[in-house]
Amino acid sequence: MLLHERSAIITGASRGLGKAIAQAFLANGCNITICGRDEEKLRDSALELQTSCQTRAQVKAIKADVAVESEVKVLVEGTVKHFGRLDIIVNNAAILGPIGQSEQVDWQEWLKTVEVNLGGPVLLCRAALPHLKAKGYGRIINISGGGATAPRPRFSAYAASKAALVRFTETLAEELRDFDITVNAVAPGALNTEMLEQVLQAGKVVAGAKAFEEACAQKNQGGSSPEQAAALCAYLASEGAHAITGKLISAAWDPWRNLAKFLPELSSSDIYTLRRITPADRGQDWQ
Repeated sequence: MLLHERSAIITGASRGLGKAIAQAFLANGCNITICGRDEEKLRDSALELQTSCQTRAQVKAIKADVAVESEVKVLVEGTVKHFGRLDIIVNNAAILGPIGQSEQVDWQEWLKTVEVNLGGPVLLCRAALPHLKAKGYGRIINISGGGATAPRPRFSAYAASKAALVRFTETLAEELRDFDITVNAVAPGALNTEMLEQVLQAGKVVAGAKAFEEACAQKNQGGSSPEQAAALCAYLASEGAHAITGKLISAAWDPWRNLAKFLPELSSSDIYTLRRITPADRGQDWQ
């Protein structure tokens, strides 16, 4: 019960990773609000989550588009009114966006991807921070994705938005150090979600041979575990992770279950952050 009686907003929780995070939070005693644009699907997901919940935690569903400021404000106010508090934000909602060469994809679709994947989390943080600051407590978790730490050809909108989200995470963490509000990003791994199906449907010509072949292999092998990523989110939202902030942590590759052993080193270094590589980092002297 890492999150007993806490209250969280989890975006994009109707399916996939978001749903796994919602289940993990409920199992740890956290009341949750989930949001989405499809009211019927949102209602069905909330009912399913509540029915399967084995703790006393409650689920509330609020229809909202994370890219619309007025709807995000209603989401936050509705959560505070219903549960009497707001402690945790999980920015999971995202779209893959247009697939193809950067100069050929639809520009409006490209902008929409950035608006949802980056603008959505920023808007939700802006709306929630007055509540979190007033209490002097909060946990913000942003879900990263492929392209945040390496180039992702033919997925430029998605990659750029996720890289920007990680830098926003690091920046906001510094702004909030004096308020006991931590901000971290989670790299969930290669998940078999609807985004994978979009890559497969795009095909080798549009998505590129490398991305398409990797998607096929992932489809056959099963991909990473969404439950593992959800468990990391629950840990970062808990008291046990109070000293971890401004970090990008991989659910699949990093030893996050043992991070408590290394908190002094982690908090005083640039480990698990984005950074520029210089010649000296590669043992070269270009003076």
